[in-house]
Amino acid sequence: MQHSGADRMVERPSRRALLGTIALGALVAGCAGSGLDGLMSPNEQEQPPVNNATGDTIGNGSVKIGLILPLSAPNGQAAAVSLRNAAQMAINDFGGGQSSIQILVKDDKGTPEGARQAAQEALAAGAELLLGPLFGPSVQAAASVARPAGKPMIAFSSDASAAQRGVYLLSFLPQSDVQRIVTFAGSRGKKSFSALIPQSPYGNVVEAEFMQVANQAGRRVATVARYQPGNPASIGTAVGQIKAALASADTLFIAEGADGIASLAQAMASGGVTGKEIQIISTGIWNDPRVHATGTLDGAWYAAPDNSRFNALAGRYQSQFGAAPTRIATLAYDAVTLASALTQNFGSQRFSEATLTNTNGFSGQDGVFRFRQNGLNDRGLAIYEIRSGSARPIASPPTTFVGGN
Repeated sequence: MQHSGADRMVERPSRRALLGTIALGALVAGCAGSGLDGLMSPNEQEQPPVNNATGDTIGNGSVKIGLILPLSAPNGQAAAVSLRNAAQMAINDFGGGQSSIQILVKDDKGTPEGARQAAQEALAAGAELLLGPLFGPSVQAAASVARPAGKPMIAFSSDASAAQRGVYLLSFLPQSDVQRIVTFAGSRGKKSFSALIPQSPYGNVVEAEFMQVANQAGRRVATVARYQPGNPASIGTAVGQIKAALASADTLFIAEGADGIASLAQAMASGGVTGKEIQIISTGIWNDPRVHATGTLDGAWYAAPDNSRFNALAGRYQSQFGAAPTRIATLAYDAVTLASALTQNFGSQRFSEATLTNTNGFSGQDGVFRFRQNGLNDRGLAIYEIRSGSARPIASPPTTFVGGN
């Protein structure tokens, strides 16, 4: 699969360039809160209002797509507006106003019942594919309507439990982050790991994946220390466990996000556990300036999507809508572009399971991705290193996938 030519995108890519970028893998194949729902960056400025009424539509194509978002939910409105506006940008970029699809925007109010009703309305209006919702319980509720109707979903939740056959998650999944960073550390000669993980839903997910990936790669796990977030005594005890295991581990995996990293880093420094004693690694939750500014994580590595295309998209978004998008805006942009490309090139098979789960995958604003048959995804992630209050890439993301999914 050749991505290189299409990957050199200008700021406002042409329809031809976008098609080559988002759907090249499919074309080749055809010829042959809980902490799990978000990873939203803190730049959630006040967003411009959008029409969240039932009749809100984007595009005028003949193929209808439902877009289900928590447009009136206080805890998800900023992200929902970013996703909706990014969908509008994708329609404009891909079709130049002549898109083959029409997006039916539905407000799920941030609730499972709202998502169920929104899915029913979209399907009743003729939607062949549903994009969204954002929150895991809402995804499951919408799926209870879409799956019996035989209509696939591409959802934005990062709660892996919401995935199932026909319900594909396009989000940034912590499982992919863990696999990428542990594998990368191994490629740099790291053989023995410890882990410092909060008692939280996110922590439970990454611990399970960390143990699985480490065992599969034949890496030794010296100790896993869990702690109660915000509890100094619990944190101190966990750091003490890591300190005691320093002699038997060369790498420390940390699963604390930006909200709690400052206090954790301080406890680590006081306990003699820093990047000077051990290589520190983490996931995409460290793709946040607050983490980079901590001051005690110099030399730490983490896995995250390549930010270059998001930065370009964010600049155009700011100019068009007068506010910065949330980091997950690219999910809607890629989902809409993918739907447009598949509609134009795969006829009646545009949203079939075989088309959506082709093993070559697709390339979008956050790099290459593909959907597994179980609804989860694989992503090509970069590796970043924290230095002097900022992060720089030290390993490029892969541009192709090897093997099946």
